[in-house]
Amino acid sequence: MKTPLRLLALTLIAASAHASAPQPAAKPDLAKGQAISSQVCAACHTADGSRGSPANPILAGQHPEYLAKQLADFKSGKRKNAIMAGFAGTLSEDDMRNVAAFYGSKTAKPGFAKNKDSVALGQQIYRGGIAAKGVPACAGCHSPNGAGLPVQYPRVGGQHADYTEAQLNAFRAGSRVNVQMSAIAAKMNDAEIKAVSDYIAGLR
Repeated sequence: MKTPLRLLALTLIAASAHASAPQPAAKPDLAKGQAISSQVCAACHTADGSRGSPANPILAGQHPEYLAKQLADFKSGKRKNAIMAGFAGTLSEDDMRNVAAFYGSKTAKPGFAKNKDSVALGQQIYRGGIAAKGVPACAGCHSPNGAGLPVQYPRVGGQHADYTEAQLNAFRAGSRVNVQMSAIAAKMNDAEIKAVSDYIAGLR
């Protein structure tokens, strides 16, 4: 028979092991995310993250993990944007997860390319890259239809051309830091960036 002291020791060890085990993250609360969207984000991104101003990204349908990471980067200063830093600075980690999940649960409205003269060039870059410059196909990471890959690569299909173009220019200039994207954008000229940005806007 085990002594009471031995039983007590075993109980304490088991309790300690249980307490130190990683706890699963709480399920995102979409209602709280919607409230944050309405109170904090809607002025720039619309209440459901759909097609607002072309200068601001479409958030509807974006991978929640990607959105939460961007908010954390804005809050920490890793990604520079004075406006977003101010808003993200008011959000807790749970707030970020909730609002990211809310936007991710929405379906983005389809967009379209506007420049018929450059759509062929944009398609070539997106699907085949620019071999002579060592630019890889965008589809390799962001998928043929622009859906991306959760956590690693954002959804780009249907995104505002103006916003995509601005981000590629920021990567090229080094004002937005991402080693992979900066290296790619550095090899592209203005016409190529504009063409692929416009083509991406029509992906669905």
